[in-house]
Amino acid sequence: MSFDEMLKRISPTLKRITYKLDGRHSFLNNTDLFQEAVVHLWEDFNAGKLEGKTDSYILQGCYFYLKNYLRKVGTSKVIISLDNVAQDDECGFEDFLFLKGQKENDCLDYLNNKMLVDSIMNNGLTGREKEILSLFGEGLTTREIGERIGVSHVRVVKLMHRIREKCMKHID
Repeated sequence: MSFDEMLKRISPTLKRITYKLDGRHSFLNNTDLFQEAVVHLWEDFNAGKLEGKTDSYILQGCYFYLKNYLRKVGTSKVIISLDNVAQDDECGFEDFLFLKGQKENDCLDYLNNKMLVDSIMNNGLTGREKEILSLFGEGLTTREIGERIGVSHVRVVKLMHRIREKCMKHID
C-alpha cells in the first residue's frame, strides 16, 4: 500500500475529524489541522509504523496526535499577526515614524520598516534621545517630557529636531 492510496482512503474521515477539532483555537483552522495530520502520517508511514494497521487505528492515532498538538501549541506558541503590530516596550518608535498606523500591503514592507527602526535605535540615537522617544511614544506632550526629564520644552523640541535629522540619514 502506498501513502497516496492510504491518504486518499482516509482523507474524508480525517477531514471530518479536523473539522470537529476546529474552533477550539482561533489561530488554527481545519485546513491547518489537516495538513499537520498529513505530515504526522507521512512521518509515521516512512518510519514503518503504519504497516498492517487498520484505518480505524490510523485515524484514532491522528485524532489523539491532533488533540495533543493543539494542547502543546496552545500553551507554548506565540502567534504574531502582521496586521496587528506588537507594542515595542522600548520606546514606541514606530509611532514616531508613522509606520504603525499604516496598513502594510506587503510583509516585506513591514520587515524593512522594522529593520529601519532597529537600525536607528541601535546605531543612531543617544540614551537621552531614546528616552525622549519613549516618552513621546507614551503620548506625552513636549512640556510633559521636559518636566519629566528636567529640561525645558524648547530643549525637547531641539532634541526632537535632531532625532528627525538622524532618522532621515538612515532613511536615505
